[in-house]
Amino acid sequence: MIIYGKNAITESLRANKAVFNLYVLESFENKPSEILSLAHKQHIKVSFVDKNKLFELCKSNHHQGYVAEMEDYKYCEVEDIFELAKQKGEQPFIVMLDGVEDPHNLGSILRVCECAGVHGVIIPKFRACPINETVAKTSAGALTHILISRVSNLNNTIQKLKKLGVWVFAVELGGTDLYKQNLQGDLCLVIGSEGDGIAPLVKKNCDGVLTLPLFGQVNSLNASVACGIAVFEAVRQRRK
Repeated sequence: MIIYGKNAITESLRANKAVFNLYVLESFENKPSEILSLAHKQHIKVSFVDKNKLFELCKSNHHQGYVAEMEDYKYCEVEDIFELAKQKGEQPFIVMLDGVEDPHNLGSILRVCECAGVHGVIIPKFRACPINETVAKTSAGALTHILISRVSNLNNTIQKLKKLGVWVFAVELGGTDLYKQNLQGDLCLVIGSEGDGIAPLVKKNCDGVLTLPLFGQVNSLNASVACGIAVFEAVRQRRK
């Protein structure tokens, strides 16, 4: 997988992820940087190249002078998310995504979830964006630090979570006011896409629907914004 941008590469190197090759803008060769220092310590091959080569590698001008080749992202199992929560001595806090196909939205959601201390994110194998270069860049390094499980069937996974004692709530219009719902305890919040929202059967399988109160003329929010509001309301309650 190709990743690019200072934050994404720095966090990957800090986490000792398998970076095979690092390509750096030639004008940076004699400038001290944490990326070059980490690459040197980890014995990673560094090539100083021109901006055309960097664009050729990542197909973007937003590389900030750094592009890296690394191992493909490794998804985890749902059980790994529960194990992480157990290791931290915390109640499981999970976000499930249904139909989020835009890589920028997915990257932003992962950044929100990592900052909020979410133990893991569950995404479907189909009708959804996989982890790719754009997701890595948009997550600003968060991708390195959060568990992501990719499952074949969200409905089966919801049933599995509920059997394990997790309360699963869809975040969408037409439900209970988010701020009136108890979000403490074992929790999974389901976020849908802006266009289609959450699939009817997925919503039906949830324990309830939570709605963000809106007071303007527009009746919807970007998926990553809605996720951020819901997740940090849960954080607020869970810190009491």
